[in-house]
Amino acid sequence: MTQFAGTYTIMVTPFDEDGSVDVEALRRYVDWQIDAGIRGLIPLGSTGEFLSMTDGEIDLVTDTVVRQAAGRVPVIVGATAEDSRVAARKCRRAEALGADGVMVLPPFYSTPTPDEIFRHYACLADGLGIPVMVYNNPAVANVDLSPQLIARLGTIPNCCYVKESTLDVTRVRDILRYSDGRVTVFGGIMGYESYLEGALGWASVPANGAPAEFARLPALIDAGDVAGARASYLRLLPLVDFVAGQRYVAGTKAVLRQLGLPVGSPRPPRLPLTDADLAAAAGLVQALALPAVPPVPA
Repeated sequence: MTQFAGTYTIMVTPFDEDGSVDVEALRRYVDWQIDAGIRGLIPLGSTGEFLSMTDGEIDLVTDTVVRQAAGRVPVIVGATAEDSRVAARKCRRAEALGADGVMVLPPFYSTPTPDEIFRHYACLADGLGIPVMVYNNPAVANVDLSPQLIARLGTIPNCCYVKESTLDVTRVRDILRYSDGRVTVFGGIMGYESYLEGALGWASVPANGAPAEFARLPALIDAGDVAGARASYLRLLPLVDFVAGQRYVAGTKAVLRQLGLPVGSPRPPRLPLTDADLAAAAGLVQALALPAVPPVPA
């Protein structure tokens, strides 16, 4: 089983003007990210608006990304649901469509106990042949998975990764310590800082707008050039800030449009892109000199 490592992009879902999934834009988006050097793709996370999509659309996005990636990089598919049985079915469906792994939040409404969270992930992993990336994001999930609980989840077969999306990077250290290295950590919000604490990956939203630059960061750190990695990261922080918080979908889609890859507006209840969104994204793209998405060959 290939170990997941490096910068993985948390993908948006491109939509047409009529609101349907834009398959051609999605294929172009996959190729551009891979050609730029990104190490993996994660469709149908929060940034991918999975909660605003039908099962058929989720299958369409999964199948399109897997087929277009064609084994060039791993594809980890978001498979979150409140009901453990539904989440388990989504995981198995992703596996059947060729996903290399699944990323799953804990139940986000029922405020489950640690024992219930353990049961949830055990249900997902039972009989599953691909890795589960546990997703800790207490800002959206209504529960916070402590390092000790993540280490406990790491005793479940296949629950061998975590996306740790808090602002406390000491959790990376503690997850590795309490799990005896069974759980590989991907940073969520604090990607660069998480690398320095021992994370092997960054599940990154800002990599949507600068895949080559964010893919290069772990390579610099691995090569011992921490100063160079820090300088690159500090230069990119305005992009990190731009897609943080509640504008993670709208901000990312606005940046992609300014880079020459229109991916539509967010779906309700999120508001459509505004002229102000696009103007702010244009200013950011210009200030950071972000390279445009290559045009479609004639």
